[in-house]
Amino acid sequence: MTTNTLFETLNPPVRLLMGPGPINAYPRVHQAISSALIGQYDPVMTGYMNQVQSLYRGVLETNNKQTMLVDGTARAGIEAVLVSILQPGDKVLIPVIGRFGHLLCEIAQRVGAVVKTIDIEWGEVCPPELVEKAIKEFQPKLLATVQGDTSTTMNQPLAEIGEICQRHGVLFYCDATASIAGNELKMDEWHLDAVSVGLQKCLGGPSGSAPISLSDQCAEVINRRKHVEAGIKAEHHTAGADIRIQSNYFDLAMVMDYWGPERLNHHTEATSMLYAARECARIYLEEGSENVIARHKQAGDAMAMGLKAMGLKLFGNQQYKMNNVVGVYIPDEVDGDKVREELLLCFGIEIGTSFGPLHGKIWRIGTMGFNARQECVLTTLAALESVLLKYKAHIQPGQAVTTAMQYYTV
Repeated sequence: MTTNTLFETLNPPVRLLMGPGPINAYPRVHQAISSALIGQYDPVMTGYMNQVQSLYRGVLETNNKQTMLVDGTARAGIEAVLVSILQPGDKVLIPVIGRFGHLLCEIAQRVGAVVKTIDIEWGEVCPPELVEKAIKEFQPKLLATVQGDTSTTMNQPLAEIGEICQRHGVLFYCDATASIAGNELKMDEWHLDAVSVGLQKCLGGPSGSAPISLSDQCAEVINRRKHVEAGIKAEHHTAGADIRIQSNYFDLAMVMDYWGPERLNHHTEATSMLYAARECARIYLEEGSENVIARHKQAGDAMAMGLKAMGLKLFGNQQYKMNNVVGVYIPDEVDGDKVREELLLCFGIEIGTSFGPLHGKIWRIGTMGFNARQECVLTTLAALESVLLKYKAHIQPGQAVTTAMQYYTV
């Protein structure tokens, strides 16, 4: 006989999440998630869906009709875009500035696309002239890139690349999960055809919903692969001329129909996550994009300069550092994982390490969303200094917090 263990009532510890994400959600987002569930075709629910579309047009600075949510983490949004645009044999050009550029490559390869990369040293960004040269040589259908790659803390400039893609007739997609709401992103002005993001970084929500937006041109390309499932297909539905999208759940042609006026059944919308996404966007737009981005820059600069004043070396080309996360080299004389463990267990503060060639070499410290605040920055610097002193790291005590406070002096 099997004994069922009920375990304890959920009571997770309170943590200050100062890594590269996820981060602590805004209290208003927690409140929104706890709101009552309603049916997916309740007019109140479809009204909320319409509101979410409008709100994220504001967040992404776009007029795109096809702006909606993909139910899943940020990676769900990435996969939905790539699997819906790319057919087997299509060419895609991917500048790789870190771990998440490699993720775009993997998803595109799984779709059967022909992938060409522009491989950039970690800690740098891709110059637009390399993109134009590769486009002329390779002639891709799509250029896919990451704006803010948290593995390296670099923020890829997009405006010139967007102009190049438009001039050469190449679709332009960007994963802006880690950069949105903490760094400037202008979808229409920068000629982006597709953008996908997540809530768990600067938008200040939980992981589990992926806002996306598609240009009219991109939506048209996807709808050439349109397919309506048997059982809900009516006489007026017509199939697209191109091959069917190879994923059912991530079929954006069907997702567009679900979010469109017909509300053609696809999945059951994740109601609580929609509430969260809605509140994240409301908070961002209520504070104002310029104010939110400035707050992230202030917190990011205070953290970076505090670390530098402590005597630590910052990673990467600081000209292109993301506002919301900084990479810092781990001192040779300490065990980076032990320092992180002590920060977590003694102070309740989480910071991150990195991936691949940077694993164990740098820490990544974030200042995002609800945590892009003075008290979070100062508390983290003070705690990190205490632990480093305990392990006899060669640092300059008493300088980090004082330096960071200067960024908040009125």
